[in-house]
Amino acid sequence: MYTHIGASRMVRTKSIIGIFDMDKTTVSQTTKAFLNKAEKDDKLISLTTDIPRSFVVTDDKIYISQISPTALSKR
Repeated sequence: MYTHIGASRMVRTKSIIGIFDMDKTTVSQTTKAFLNKAEKDDKLISLTTDIPRSFVVTDDKIYISQISPTALSKR
């Protein structure tokens, strides 16, 4: 199965490791470092030009989405 994560992007449901709330998790220095490293390694993909609400970690990429983590987890 596939899950729509925003901006017409679909990812395999089995490849999703976690869905995280941007507001709650980015206060941690560890999370900021994780996202910065992903960006340097060209593994961070932004799917929005609006305020990001969540990020989805898959086995090979990290996607920043405008869709809330609650809505994503219900899909």
